Amino acid sequence: MQKNLFGLTIDELTKELLNLNLPKFRAKQIAAWIYQRGATSFDEMTDISKNLRQQLNENYEINIVNLIKRLDSSDGLTTKFLLKLDDGAKIETVLMRHDYGNSVCISTQVGCAMGCKFCASTLKGLERNLTSTEILAEVVFVNDILRAENQKIDSIVIMGIGEPLMNFDNLIKFLTLIHEDYTLNLSYRKITISTCGIVPNIYKLAELNLPITLSISLHAPTNVLRSQLMPINDTFKVEEVVKAGRDYGDKTGRRVTYEYILIGEVNDTTEHALQLSRLLSGQLANVNLIPLNPVAETKFKKPSKERIKNFADFLNNRHINATIRREMGANINAACGQLRIKSI
Repeated sequence: MQKNLFGLTIDELTKELLNLNLPKFRAKQIAAWIYQRGATSFDEMTDISKNLRQQLNENYEINIVNLIKRLDSSDGLTTKFLLKLDDGAKIETVLMRHDYGNSVCISTQVGCAMGCKFCASTLKGLERNLTSTEILAEVVFVNDILRAENQKIDSIVIMGIGEPLMNFDNLIKFLTLIHEDYTLNLSYRKITISTCGIVPNIYKLAELNLPITLSISLHAPTNVLRSQLMPINDTFKVEEVVKAGRDYGDKTGRRVTYEYILIGEVNDTTEHALQLSRLLSGQLANVNLIPLNPVAETKFKKPSKERIKNFADFLNNRHINATIRREMGANINAACGQLRIKSI
């Protein structure tokens, strides 16, 4: 069976090629073709001899991911990809074209075990973690598409299917790899990790002291309501989550973002806004208000524009920096997990 070279670090690739008695410079050469030039076949590597390409073809492969379905939003700004992995598992990746650059939202697990009541990603539970190679494949796949348009990925948001901090080791290996100059050479400052609040691993991430933005899915200001919406709150209470966020900001100097999905007549009242402002008072943080993208399998609905605006205004008037996330891709089911659930 041929071994997949995609996803290997330069050191791993060098070691592998020693089996063919190849010099070290070949590893950098091949890595550039795979990660920066979009090669999916050794035959594309024109600066490598024909005999060597044949030798590589006999022993190795370059296997990324397979596209099942692509959906483009009507405004052309959002593209959702349903991708298939080697074992047949399906994941979602989303490209978002902003005026400040191209951002890709990636998944870290097949399904999700967190059980958030408003989210499609968790409806079928967790199948497995993605490997660092599979996470990297999402990014390289999208970057290859952009390269054909003379563009590139400018930032990564790890907010797709799954809980990133429950796949910690693979996540960190991916982050290290995507930062290398022989892959995308992406600054850590251009990466955001979203978590529902896995407190021990927030502290663990902070200890690495990487200048990565942390985004915490809060979605409710009290333990009673948050536990109703997010079962993880039974393990890590809202006060513990916010304290971990505060410590992360202090340790890294990075402003923490608290995501708050506004759900009509559930968590969108003035009283909720008051409770949230008290919870976050004095912290280096901002609140990203996200109007619910309704999921057919749940009972929740999106609030009115007036309630959304009133919630944001209340927080800002209390000196809690709050912004309303621009909606992208609503007409292509761009909320996490919707396309995957439909396909299975």
